[in-house]
Amino acid sequence: MTPRSAGLRLSTYYIAVFTAVGIHLPFWPVWLADKGMTAAQIGIISAITYLSRIVINPIMGHLVDRRGDRRRPMIALATAATLAFLMFSLVDGFIPILIVTALAIGLWAAIMPVGESLAMMTVHHHRLDYGRVRLWGSLAFIAAATLCGRLLTGVPPGVLVWLIGAAMGLTALICVALPDLRATPPGGTPAPFRPLLVSVPFLLFLATGSFNNAAHTVYYGFATLHWRAAGIGDDVIGLLWSEGVVAEIVLFAFSGPVVRRLGPGGLLLIAALCGVVRWLALGATTALPALAVIQVLHAATFGCAHLGAMHFLQRAIPTGLSARAQGLYASVAVGLAPGLMSPLTGWLYQTLGGGAYAVMAALSLGAAATAWLLMKRWDGGSALS
Repeated sequence: MTPRSAGLRLSTYYIAVFTAVGIHLPFWPVWLADKGMTAAQIGIISAITYLSRIVINPIMGHLVDRRGDRRRPMIALATAATLAFLMFSLVDGFIPILIVTALAIGLWAAIMPVGESLAMMTVHHHRLDYGRVRLWGSLAFIAAATLCGRLLTGVPPGVLVWLIGAAMGLTALICVALPDLRATPPGGTPAPFRPLLVSVPFLLFLATGSFNNAAHTVYYGFATLHWRAAGIGDDVIGLLWSEGVVAEIVLFAFSGPVVRRLGPGGLLLIAALCGVVRWLALGATTALPALAVIQVLHAATFGCAHLGAMHFLQRAIPTGLSARAQGLYASVAVGLAPGLMSPLTGWLYQTLGGGAYAVMAALSLGAAATAWLLMKRWDGGSALS
């Protein structure tokens, strides 16, 4: 497979994955509210979308590192997630929705760390620019969020189930064509896991990611509802979400020199410091001109954090541990931390409204502290040495 072909297949995969994310992330709270869920219940359901990763991601990481194969597990997960997600069309009430959420989102979320592991292996093997491959996912997110926002101005929220299910099904088909790189021979013995768990740089990395992802929970769970309550239309809300991702795309397009200059630790520190500014500003105003400026900081709070995390894992973790390290990062930093925070953010938003963002700013400050310590303790090489 040529580098051009490998890059094209990865880009197409990111397009499919983030089409689903672009519909789900901004507008799923609207579907939940339409089904009669309260803010507190939405917070609990949001928590399950994170906590379900804790169970499945370590299991998948171990199986993938043991097999060495990434593509076939991704096909199976995407297919199962598609079928599970369509079950939302059959359920009503808090408990049934909670159960289906745990199943569908757990399967769907498990694709991400395996896909990132395969992507970083492919990028390294073919000497590709990860940011320029990944930006196609961000473009898909923009298109999906913008078009879905316009669609919801005239169509009931029930259509979201079918749109997301279709995007997940497309992902399963595209996974068939992904590069079939392997880290170890099938049936081989994976590298021992314990050194990862006692590595100070890796633990600081996990702490930084955990603080940063937990700091996004009010934004991901309630930004759309908060802006709706301020009288902003769904079409404009879709544009606000998209604007943040446009800034992210610009960063990804120039990620090569940015990563070389700042390094993973510097990117994580910038993400955290900008998070403090972003969350305080979002809590202070819902004026559209101000929101248009604030949303540019998504390039830092998500874009810099994601680039920093992926390049840290690629540089600091041996290939034979890559799927488990990605899985552990997804379980703890992307799953456990925001999952534990989400029920509290539901209560915070119900009680404080936009004031809940002040707590998110405090979490970003914690991320800045651990990112600074990471830069002091990690020399840029293996985190296990």
